[in-house]
Amino acid sequence: MPYDLDSGIVNALAAALLFGASIPFAKLLSGEMDPAWLAGLLYLGSGTALAGYYVIRRLSSGATSGREARIVRADLPVLAGAILAGGIVAPLLFVTGLHSTSGASTALLLNFENVFTALLAWFVFREHVDRRIAMGMAAIVAAGALLAWPAPGAARDDAWGALAVVGACLGWAIDNNLTARISGRDPLQIGAIKSLVAGCVNVGVGLFHNAATPPYPGIAGALAVGAAGYGLSILLYVLALRRIGAARTGAYFALAPFVGAGAAILLLREHPAVLFWPATALMALGVWLHLNERHEHHHQHESLTHDHSHRHDEHHQHVHDFPWDGHEPHTHRHDHPPMSHSHRHYPDIHHRHRH
Repeated sequence: MPYDLDSGIVNALAAALLFGASIPFAKLLSGEMDPAWLAGLLYLGSGTALAGYYVIRRLSSGATSGREARIVRADLPVLAGAILAGGIVAPLLFVTGLHSTSGASTALLLNFENVFTALLAWFVFREHVDRRIAMGMAAIVAAGALLAWPAPGAARDDAWGALAVVGACLGWAIDNNLTARISGRDPLQIGAIKSLVAGCVNVGVGLFHNAATPPYPGIAGALAVGAAGYGLSILLYVLALRRIGAARTGAYFALAPFVGAGAAILLLREHPAVLFWPATALMALGVWLHLNERHEHHHQHESLTHDHSHRHDEHHQHVHDFPWDGHEPHTHRHDHPPMSHSHRHYPDIHHRHRH
């Protein structure tokens, strides 16, 4: 198996744990500040942390600073689309939905991000899908429908809150698939730019609508939650996209709602509705089906030239036309000759082939 502790699977699971744990804290903050302010501060916390780490890495790495490929002009339209969908529209919908849905239900509804990510990856970006993954998606959709179903006597706003969270999931799914197209670039750069732009725009929306400035403790709390639950999570998510593609990363990231739901029940003392438990069982079934996927077949690699961080593994057997100090991973533009072989793989940046 070609994946180690630096694998896309581990990165996706770690990203899920961080984001899931942030959900109940975001729920607490949503009661004391405007949605635009909260979304903006969460992303400013993320962007500040990632940008600071990027600067420290650049200052300390010296000659080894070329281990990640930088964003280039051709990447900017894709990056802009990802920022608009996932950094501006989705956070506003998410924090709006938090106002009228419980933390536990909101957390589980976030599994729709996984579903939308996979559907876009399959039908728009042509990633491979098999029966097991499709069955898992069906189970997650059914679970989400149970959670969105209003309980007898529930306020009408509850259904609208659930729809807002589902809309946020669609925005993040578009973001995920667009980011997958440029996931070979430096994930710190990608995450910092996305977060800082999204944070500034959302805070600007709050100021434009004359929303009350949050209290300083709330600002500090939102920045801290954003740094850990969004910033580090985004970094790990982009690394996962690079290795296992958008649909599979979304499948493993489906752990986040379970973490968030459990944390909301424990920390917020919420009492979930009756439908919460069968929905949880259905979502657990969907995630289990995803985790047990094994994709292996004989496949053909076409000729390819690109630039990304890599090691000299079975897909990177090339010589250098420049002095190389032997450090790995490293980054430079390189060629992939045609190759035909068989091994377990995911739709990473080297395995986006037809089936």
